[in-house]
Amino acid sequence: MAKVTVLGGGGWAIALAKVLYENKNDVTMWSFLQKEVDALNSERENKVSLPGIIIPDGIKITNDMKEAVTDSEMIVMAVASSFVRSTAKSLKGIVKKGQIIVDVAKGIESETLFTMTEIIEQELPECEAVVLSGPSHAEEVGRQIPTVVVIGSEKRSTAIKVRTLFANKYFRTYISPDRKSIELGGSLKNVIALAAGIIDGLGFGDNTEAALITRGIKEISNLGIKMGGHSRTFNGLSGIGDLIVTCNSKHSRNRRAGVLIGKGYTLEEAVDEVKMVVEGIVSAKAALALAKKYDVDMPIVEAVNEVLFENKPAEEAMWELMERRQTEEYMDLEWE
Repeated sequence: MAKVTVLGGGGWAIALAKVLYENKNDVTMWSFLQKEVDALNSERENKVSLPGIIIPDGIKITNDMKEAVTDSEMIVMAVASSFVRSTAKSLKGIVKKGQIIVDVAKGIESETLFTMTEIIEQELPECEAVVLSGPSHAEEVGRQIPTVVVIGSEKRSTAIKVRTLFANKYFRTYISPDRKSIELGGSLKNVIALAAGIIDGLGFGDNTEAALITRGIKEISNLGIKMGGHSRTFNGLSGIGDLIVTCNSKHSRNRRAGVLIGKGYTLEEAVDEVKMVVEGIVSAKAALALAKKYDVDMPIVEAVNEVLFENKPAEEAMWELMERRQTEEYMDLEWE
């Protein structure tokens, strides 16, 4: 039995804490909000983020960071991406050298364009930052629905250790050294999912959405390769796998927000209606900044930014994408 800590009190934190507990680990959850800790301890459920999933009594829940992480073999960073840096700062002076921190938040920091593990490494250089990602909605993981994810780490031995703690009959794990590509796929797919929802809200069909997903992964992989990633990773679980589930699932917050925007809601109204963090909104700005920095053409990302932040009508943006210059699907293929 290993002591593991899950930082966060939302749906994904609860689902993963439950996986780790069912694997016979000693699990402690931590939340910054004492009010949330009190509610989770009394109700053993997050009725907003993950209704119907009961937190086992054996999982401890605390507001005391030092109590939560001291002697922990692995820390899971399951806070929203916008709080990863502040949470990492709170760990300074508490965690030990070589501490494994597994990030499960999906996002790019807009100010620095850092991935989440890059933020963790900057704030806690003595730690080993790992990413866990893939097509994995908390609503299904919490109900033990078969799920497959990928663990990205610079060290194979660390990835294997994390896999040992997480893997069970319904939560299958692969490992990979391509951490950056895994993180880019996990964060940028949220931007494409917003676009998929907008398409649905506008009343377009399956043909349109299939094209969007296909061209969306092409944009993501083009950027990722330019940034030093590997194309095969974007064709895997954290790329096309996560993109498919986020663009199509009823559980997807990003898709839901997009649907509302497509139906005419303002960005603020859509976020209020979803009632949870819509990571793709922050990632959209970061994705566009990365596209400009690395000189990569990302028309879908550009269109999403125009709709979200420049008040461009969603339908106008859609037709502009369709009317772009006709070209070849793969420029490197040779004709006879």
